[in-house]
Amino acid sequence: MANFGGHAIPGAFFLFYGFWLTVKHTLQKYWRTSQPNGRQGMPPLFKKLDYIEGGFTIFASFVGIMVEQFVVDGPHAHLYDRDNKMWVKLMNWQHGTMYLFFGIYGIALVTSTKSKQVPPGVDRLTLSIALFVEGFLFYHHLHNRPPLDAHIHSLLLVAVFAGSASTMLEVFMRDNFVLEMLKGCLFILQGSWFFQIGFVLYPLNGEEWDLTMHNNIMFVTMCFCWHLAVALLLVACTVCVVSCTVRRFSGKGQDIEIGMRNTSSSAGCQKALLEESDEE
Repeated sequence: MANFGGHAIPGAFFLFYGFWLTVKHTLQKYWRTSQPNGRQGMPPLFKKLDYIEGGFTIFASFVGIMVEQFVVDGPHAHLYDRDNKMWVKLMNWQHGTMYLFFGIYGIALVTSTKSKQVPPGVDRLTLSIALFVEGFLFYHHLHNRPPLDAHIHSLLLVAVFAGSASTMLEVFMRDNFVLEMLKGCLFILQGSWFFQIGFVLYPLNGEEWDLTMHNNIMFVTMCFCWHLAVALLLVACTVCVVSCTVRRFSGKGQDIEIGMRNTSSSAGCQKALLEESDEE
């Protein structure tokens, strides 16, 4: 992650994942509320989506671990150098540990979708643990760094730990739409903030930030609030677009129209029979 690309790649992943969760949970909510008598069963499509999500998470985690280990200047699976009596590339090992726990979440999602023997909520529990581990390891990335560098990473911890807490609540409050949208919002916030960290620490225009100036710390803090506002707006717009699209193409209006036609035709037949009986 010691460059802009190293922050942009996880940022893009978290942005995509936040939008994915927002769309998926909006579709699930529409399905639950549209079923008669409060039926909660989900169609096979949602299971396929969970398989895709879990499989992609496992694959991305595996690729992340391999890249961290076997990049040109990586540790290549060596944790401790006995000759020099020192640890080998602990940053890479920490990043790989983060990816490991997201891979565990992917496995839990696939198995809980596949088997009814897995207790409900295990997938959300493992995602909460993965986010907690990410924040816990990032917290220990901050020592001996310039003030602005440490502060901008500490703001990331707000999104990470808040996401972990909201996901943990979902273990006990399943199918809570507000918590699901909050989770998607915090993933989007985390993704956009990864990009912000990259722009501050590795500016593309070559103009470096003063990492010791207090005004820069104040601006970055305010900027984090702007990112949160944009994330909330994006989630709200996504929910509105998905809901309107589903309602438009769900065929409900067509069903109502057909029902009205059937009702009117049956009424016409009854009227004709009454007229025939009167003539007789």
